[in-house]
Amino acid sequence: MNASPFTYRESPDHPGWMTWELTDPTRFNSLFGPFLLKVEDGTARVRMTPRHVHSNLSGRMHGGALLSFVDMAIFAASRGFGLIEAGTAVTLDLSAQFIGRAEIDETVEARVELLRETGRLLFLRGLVVQPLAAGEEVVLSFSATIRKPSAR
Repeated sequence: MNASPFTYRESPDHPGWMTWELTDPTRFNSLFGPFLLKVEDGTARVRMTPRHVHSNLSGRMHGGALLSFVDMAIFAASRGFGLIEAGTAVTLDLSAQFIGRAEIDETVEARVELLRETGRLLFLRGLVVQPLAAGEEVVLSFSATIRKPSAR
């Protein structure tokens, strides 16, 4: 049996939060982690801090980096909901609406809600927000569908 490609454990630095991180630092996902994850009141909160590598030429978080974050956040959230483990689940669709901009070196948070689970599918929606000193900025809204892995 192979070890999980992700670690999922309590965060020693953030009480009440879990960390979710790819164990192979040579894969694309590792450019974004580790993520912090907390599930409360039916919503999964998934956090990361964008760095310079995630920036566009305006010095803000690149739209492609935001979409990548959302794609990974829906899997972290689904793990937090106890619906999937790491493995071969796939994104079937991801729709996003850019609403604002995200600053570099400031935490962004995907708030993910499970709309419905069927035998093979998870239907999710959410917002990406960035808490700033001047108040919370809504950055992006999204909806997504994940196909769960086949039973082996």
